[in-house]
Amino acid sequence: MRIAIDARKLRDYGIGTYIRNLVRHLARIDRSTEYVLIVRPADIEIATELGENFRTVADWSGAYSVREQLTIPMDLRRERVDLFHAPHYVLPPLTPCKSVVTIHDCIHLRFPQYLPNRLAYVYARSSLWVATHRSTRVLTVSETSKRDILRYFRVPESKIDVIYNAIDERLEQPPSDAELAQVRERYQLNDPFVLYAGNIKPHKNLERLIEAFNTLRRSGLDHVKLLIIGDEISKYATLRRAVHRHKLHKHVRFFGFVPDKTLASLYRLASVFVFPSLYEGFGLPPLEAMAAGTPVITSNVSSLPEVVGDAAILIDPYEPDEIAAAMRRVLMDPALREELRTRGLARVKQFSWERSVARVREIYSEVMES
Repeated sequence: MRIAIDARKLRDYGIGTYIRNLVRHLARIDRSTEYVLIVRPADIEIATELGENFRTVADWSGAYSVREQLTIPMDLRRERVDLFHAPHYVLPPLTPCKSVVTIHDCIHLRFPQYLPNRLAYVYARSSLWVATHRSTRVLTVSETSKRDILRYFRVPESKIDVIYNAIDERLEQPPSDAELAQVRERYQLNDPFVLYAGNIKPHKNLERLIEAFNTLRRSGLDHVKLLIIGDEISKYATLRRAVHRHKLHKHVRFFGFVPDKTLASLYRLASVFVFPSLYEGFGLPPLEAMAAGTPVITSNVSSLPEVVGDAAILIDPYEPDEIAAAMRRVLMDPALREELRTRGLARVKQFSWERSVARVREIYSEVMES
């Protein structure tokens, strides 16, 4: 059996984490199947890290482009692929073999106002329609996402499998005391701080987080800082304006991309991790913070309650005062912090890439046998 996986987003956030763990664990559990990874030219050597049954094919087409609708099927035909796994929602209609597609969320349909234009919405909806109707099986990462898929597209419920994400092993190894001290010194983290990590797109709700942080400081906790880690901060000037509107420029710090080792340290140094997103297909950052033993506050919407269970404080993400009250409660109550830490560490153990990828591999076999 020859299986192709679209790995062009290997280096991305989110979907990139999914792809990296998918191929890494497939390499560990399956040495007999031939895997063809469709990659960016810069990642052509990735197969050498995985095993003899893995090889790569370079594809130059851009993500979400017209060209990929043609080049991916051509790659599959040339490589004589039996099964194609599209790990995000783009499945070209001309795909010449059986297919499995992973749909992480339906955010473009739930929040079309965040797309750049009407054409982007039409592209997203049509791509999701093809993915749900033309694929042999659909994978998704939470029961919430499954409900959304069924809400927008009339496909049999039995066609959709929920397989959870898990912690990337690069964040599982705890940093040493020396590494923690080095990060604290490098970034001058001398005060308690609230941490957010993730991308900073509008649905992440960071303007309300900044407003809540202002309320927190005005309540008497004026020594606390807010640290926001997220890529492409320069694209969202509204966040900078929110900081200056509340005169918080000395108390809110924006970091761009940080290496995994640094992120692991920042999770552990934070007093509380806050993730007030309006919508998540899964929501990995709260789970990463829990793995670091950090108390978590997150939203009571979409998949987030499903992911964190009883191991986090849930808030209404549309209410900055409620976010501020939760932060104050955690910062002022050592017993609560310890309880959340204990529950979080236990919750994380319920998620495993090894188990999840083993189930994906079973589905490959089920598709080929059907």
